[in-house]
Amino acid sequence: MDLEEIPGVGAKTARALSELDDPERALRAGDVAAIARAPGISQGRAARIARGAIRMEHDDPGGFLATDRAREVYREVLALLKERTVTDYAAQRLETIYPSPRRSRIEEVREFASEAVDRDPDPAVLEALEDVEPLAEPGDVRVRERCLATADAERYSEAREAIPELSVEVVEDAQGLAELARGYSTVIAIDESFSGVTIEGDVRVRPDALETPAEIVPERPLAFFARNRDRLRAAIEVHRTAALASDCDLEALESGLERLDSDGTVAGDDELDRLTRAVDDLDAAVGTAESVANDQLREAIREEDVTIEGSDLLSLVERGAGVDSLLSRELADEYAAAVEAAREHLIEALDLDQGEAEIARRIFGDEPTFPVERDEDALSRLRDELTAAKERRAGRLKRDLAADLADQRTAAERLVRDALELDVELAVARFADEFACTMPTFVWPDDADGGDGDVGFAIEGGRSPLLDEPLEAIDPVDYAVSGVALLSGVNSGGKTSTLDLVASVVVLAHMGLPVPAEDVRLRRFDDLHYHAKTQGTLDAGAFESTVREFADLAQGGEGSLVLVDELESITEPGASAKIIAGILEALEENGATAVFVSHLADEIREMADYEVTVDGIEAVGLVDGELEVNRSPVKNHLARSTPELIVEKLATEAGDGEARANGGTPGGPEPGFYERLLEKFE
Repeated sequence: MDLEEIPGVGAKTARALSELDDPERALRAGDVAAIARAPGISQGRAARIARGAIRMEHDDPGGFLATDRAREVYREVLALLKERTVTDYAAQRLETIYPSPRRSRIEEVREFASEAVDRDPDPAVLEALEDVEPLAEPGDVRVRERCLATADAERYSEAREAIPELSVEVVEDAQGLAELARGYSTVIAIDESFSGVTIEGDVRVRPDALETPAEIVPERPLAFFARNRDRLRAAIEVHRTAALASDCDLEALESGLERLDSDGTVAGDDELDRLTRAVDDLDAAVGTAESVANDQLREAIREEDVTIEGSDLLSLVERGAGVDSLLSRELADEYAAAVEAAREHLIEALDLDQGEAEIARRIFGDEPTFPVERDEDALSRLRDELTAAKERRAGRLKRDLAADLADQRTAAERLVRDALELDVELAVARFADEFACTMPTFVWPDDADGGDGDVGFAIEGGRSPLLDEPLEAIDPVDYAVSGVALLSGVNSGGKTSTLDLVASVVVLAHMGLPVPAEDVRLRRFDDLHYHAKTQGTLDAGAFESTVREFADLAQGGEGSLVLVDELESITEPGASAKIIAGILEALEENGATAVFVSHLADEIREMADYEVTVDGIEAVGLVDGELEVNRSPVKNHLARSTPELIVEKLATEAGDGEARANGGTPGGPEPGFYERLLEKFE
């Protein structure tokens, strides 16, 4: 796939997409989360790019939604679907599902949707999905206590590219390695020529280092899992709650995550925790140990009666001896006890092992001093020993854990992706359930058994999802049209909502999704032209533009569905009837499918040069001033208008009054007046 051929993708965006592990898979699958991991691409833009890639894949010319109202219907049904998502990812992913005239794309989504509607939107699963998010890249990882070393300039460049987390140093010989070892905890020589050298310090010769980066820099895979620890745990919970199949070892992954802290360090190892605490608490523990020794020695001096004969004092003074000598002679046992108490406190406070304890004991020497003082060299040695032991332990644990987790990265990515895709499927399932949807039946023009035939659309038990009413409060509608039809009916009888129903069904069907009806059969349309009712008559320029649009449809609209709501409002009623009649003639000749809602159905039928089909939404009557309507259009029936129903009601009431009073309603018009008005509607 040439990335720059995707609509809306230029050279800069193509370069960003090429940095993904598998950009073609992500684009073909509409994987918004994966696409959004490319530098500088948001989830919203990722959805637009995915939509463009899908169109290119199916050779989809676009433009199915040919008018503003058609686009509004799509956005409204899409919003209903997105309202039923839990994650932001699923809402963006639904943006990649759009109405298409291409059979390959429709059937691709139909296959997905047919499986989705069988999903059970269990509340426990929906709750588990709340914590699932797309995986995030951990950002730059830098390791400063380790370095790579090489004597080869070419290997230097390869190393910097393969393992950017470590510094790469150039050395000439073993002496250069030894110098590096004094500045780094670990030096990894990547040249075969260094094999067999013996150097003090942690120097390893690994000619295969660039091929095994996870072993050299375990921080790399660990950073990914640490950054996404909560996301992965949430995905594991979704898989368990929804009983989703997975090729990921959930127990092993969960165990690995439990051993990992959010900062990428290994958690749950008692020995590493001990060493970490010892390094962190060393200075404080030594200071406390000093206080223990000095307090104990001070108390001993305070309580001890020391007697020194004159000759002894003179001898000590002549030798330049001070208090240390007095301590050595008179309080040797007390000093030894105080120092031993300090040593034991330090060893116990830091929980040192036998080897570490031997070094720690040297921090407080046997030579008496007051106050007791630490040996800084011994303290530094203990600090180095503890730090090195900690880093060795952490390094080994990191390598072990990285080895356990690194091989699971692909499966872990799939785990999160499947959880997010489940949210998309559940949104479709919830929509289908809440609007009593079914998968429509398409009659394809390229089928060998005869193509579209006379099929336009046939809807049984349809309920418009665009009505702001509970489903149970919406009357089901049956309506079928082949060719061109006029739809007549009383005001507020449901003509516009019928057009909305047809538009919603056609849009959803061409998205490949279930439709809100008991049964639907329709042809594949090239595009949808839905013209909403205009407010007032149009000026000359707007009127001309509207007529031009219908002229284009008349010339090339064979596969179009045209829905028009009261076009007569664009100009004077007399002219409107003539114009609509001419448009219907052209659409009929061209083989389009069309429904025109109009109050001028009778006039249009008289002016057309062919027998126009007129369907009617029939009002049964007036009950307490409210219309009682049969919402399903009656085929080949011109519906009576609201004024006709009112006049008929008045004529009936006047006739009843005349029969009762023998002479009409006192003070009111004669019954014959209403009857004469009623005759005008015949």
